[in-house]
Amino acid sequence: MRRSGLALCLMLAACQPAAVSNDMAAEAGSDVPASGLERAAIESGVITDAAKISPVGLFQRRHEAGRDALCVVPGAKGALRFGLEANFGEQLACRGQGTARRAGDKLILRFAGGDRCIIVAQYDGDQVALPGVVDLACAQLCDGRATLEGVSFPRIAGDAGTALRAQGTGGDPLCKS
Repeated sequence: MRRSGLALCLMLAACQPAAVSNDMAAEAGSDVPASGLERAAIESGVITDAAKISPVGLFQRRHEAGRDALCVVPGAKGALRFGLEANFGEQLACRGQGTARRAGDKLILRFAGGDRCIIVAQYDGDQVALPGVVDLACAQLCDGRATLEGVSFPRIAGDAGTALRAQGTGGDPLCKS
């Protein structure tokens, strides 16, 4: 009975909006303050504070239609560069490179090219997840009916060297130097 009471208290605490000061939000490095339960879990070491994990590295997922990969490397003047490829079978893929910027738990991907494709992805330290709807300007990155909507990239390496060695399907470097 005692354990079920504790579990009930934790569930109720998670449902309550947390009163967070501006100092706490600034410490977390995010525009969106963490809930009381999330702060407690971070402080106790149960979960990692994603705001303190660099997005530099290689994110990749293999599946029946191919491989989705995203590399993030340091660029000039402290900026980040990225390259990505998402495959949807033999003839369908999305590819692009550009610059990235961290904003709390978001990774803002600005693709190089004329159509100004910008995607605000969710970043939790372990994966980068693209939203379920992306700007129409991003359609030029994809073949046929392929789309970047909802694609996620789990982290497989946290260093720039591995990210720089990643290759696209054609053998070209994913993150060109």
